[in-house]
Amino acid sequence: MYKDEALVCDQNMCTGCGLCINICPVNAISIEDLSYAQNAVIDSAKCIKCNRCHLNCPQKVPVNANKPIEWYQGWIDNSQDRKQSSSGGVAYAFAKGVIRRGGFVVSCLLRDGRFMFLATQDEEELKNFRGSKYVKSDPADVYKTVKSKLKDGNQVLFIGLPCQVAGIRRFIGEELDENLITVDLICHGTPSIRLLKQFLKQYDIDLEKVNMISFREKQSFSISTDINLIGPRQIYDRYTLAFLNELSYTDNCYSCNYACMERVSDITIGDSWGTDLATEERKGISLILCQSHKGISLLHDSDIITKPVDINNAVRKNNQLSRPSFPHKNRERFFKYLDEGKKFNRAVLLCLPKDCLRQGVKRTLLPIIHEK
Repeated sequence: MYKDEALVCDQNMCTGCGLCINICPVNAISIEDLSYAQNAVIDSAKCIKCNRCHLNCPQKVPVNANKPIEWYQGWIDNSQDRKQSSSGGVAYAFAKGVIRRGGFVVSCLLRDGRFMFLATQDEEELKNFRGSKYVKSDPADVYKTVKSKLKDGNQVLFIGLPCQVAGIRRFIGEELDENLITVDLICHGTPSIRLLKQFLKQYDIDLEKVNMISFREKQSFSISTDINLIGPRQIYDRYTLAFLNELSYTDNCYSCNYACMERVSDITIGDSWGTDLATEERKGISLILCQSHKGISLLHDSDIITKPVDINNAVRKNNQLSRPSFPHKNRERFFKYLDEGKKFNRAVLLCLPKDCLRQGVKRTLLPIIHEK
């Protein structure tokens, strides 16, 4: 157990946003990854008791949030870009628009085994930001870059999880907020990168040697990399099963402060599940919530086709607009099995036997279905 003064926020409640690391003047803070939780740990030998970390941590002092003032469903007005995006491609449309107007885009990509954040004005680089990433990412290295770009008078678009948006906004402050546009993603929760590495290791895949990883293609959820396809696209692999069954997220995700209609960003995006546009659904449709006039301006300045959406239905189909995820009843057992040395797939099988059996049957029947 930690002493209270050894942690920035409550034990196992750290989101990993990285704000405290950037705001500490003596580099006394590091993020400890326990697989089932993260903690922002203070090195007491370095700490000068300035209290900046405690006073600025979004988990301790919430960032202002607002309800949406406009909401839509829609997609990027380019069929090829839409096809290559996980959902409707609206994040890509926002990013292209900002770069073409001379601004910078900051978002997450895989590089050298890390899901890190990068600032770019290169439209070609945007392709590396594409795709859902069902794993914890680390924005800590990009905070000072964002602040520097804003101080130089540049517009910056930041796309990330709501906890990461909260961290960036708190770090930037009101004086530089005018040129910062934030887009947050409707988030179910995120597993530690340690779990992804354990999963891939079973297939002799080293994440540091992977240049591309995909967690889904439209409505098809499964992991593939440039090194190896884990399994058929129509079959959920066990990393995906654990994720979709709320088995593998870190502790803080189950009490997330951002899983509600009050959002900390200018725009919130996700999938428009349960849409009434049935003929468009398989092509990918995004849900778009605008909380500010900056967000509305960005939306209308981007190459996006918008359609009306039933917001009540959207909330019903996106639970994290009303509540955090609920931990699976076998979650503690899952992490206990991993601690005991069981392989990732085995631990998932023991915790989700019926789900694994269904996928096994589908895998067996798939060649027969394709033959027909």
